[in-house]
Amino acid sequence: MKYRKLGRTGLSVSTICLGTMQFGWTAVEQEAHAILNRAVENGCNFIDTADIYSSWVEGNRGGESEIVIGNWLAGGSVRRQDVIIASKVRGKMGDGANDEGLSRQHIFNAIDDSLRRLQTEYIDLYQLHWPDLETPLEETLTALNDLVRMGKIRYIGCSNYPAWLMMKALSISDQNGLARFDSAQPHYNLVHREEFERELQPLCLDQGVGVIPYSPLAGGFLTGKYRRDGNVPNTPRAKGISGKYMNDAGFAAIDRLKMAAEERGATVAQMALAWVLGNTAVSSVIIGANSIIQLDETMQAASIELSDAEMGMLV
Repeated sequence: MKYRKLGRTGLSVSTICLGTMQFGWTAVEQEAHAILNRAVENGCNFIDTADIYSSWVEGNRGGESEIVIGNWLAGGSVRRQDVIIASKVRGKMGDGANDEGLSRQHIFNAIDDSLRRLQTEYIDLYQLHWPDLETPLEETLTALNDLVRMGKIRYIGCSNYPAWLMMKALSISDQNGLARFDSAQPHYNLVHREEFERELQPLCLDQGVGVIPYSPLAGGFLTGKYRRDGNVPNTPRAKGISGKYMNDAGFAAIDRLKMAAEERGATVAQMALAWVLGNTAVSSVIIGANSIIQLDETMQAASIELSDAEMGMLV
């Protein structure tokens, strides 16, 4: 495993971040704990979750992923200070008028709920899951700054923020002496590039903001398991992938990955992850896993350093 600084901070994070959206959904608690233990054994010190994971599952209320992680931390498999826990706030967590959004009211309630579920006194990186245009940025940033001062969070970041809004937030923080975004979590992969590369990437490089891309495998498309002439499984996820990526450009990218993977003796997924990590703006890349086998394969991408020629060949 390799480690990089999170943006301009002194915080070292593993280049592979374990995403836990699947915990309490497609990975039950026992499986999830095994995956967490294996990730740490492989050198991963960075774990990403969110309060709403996995509220979309029938019978779930949200917070299931945080509960699983909290029980794992309480079990003593790892020292708390040896792992970087990242969580997020914004989504709907109840039926009350203030049970969602980025108001001071909701943030203060949400952080205490997340800390309770995670069974920890602090969250290392607290991220705004997506914008709340009905709440002034000053209110949100002041609330986060107060939580930093209280010791409940240590760094702050954002996810799914456009460049203009992120720059506005950075400016407000700088002008008022508030904690500023140290990370951004964009949707970024080999077949979904422009959203990040056009404006957000140069902004993050200029302002020293660490980048933690999610969906680096394009929902599984960049594993190479989908074929031009293959039938698409009758699932919402597969249908979404089909609509977004199963076209000439998408399969051309798969062909390039396969060629590069054969020369490297690697898998298509490993090469797709290595390509994202080859971007100098990226601090760490988020991967999910439902099994030890899947985790072991994808985490090997951390050891692959693509040459400039390989990076160029893949685009």
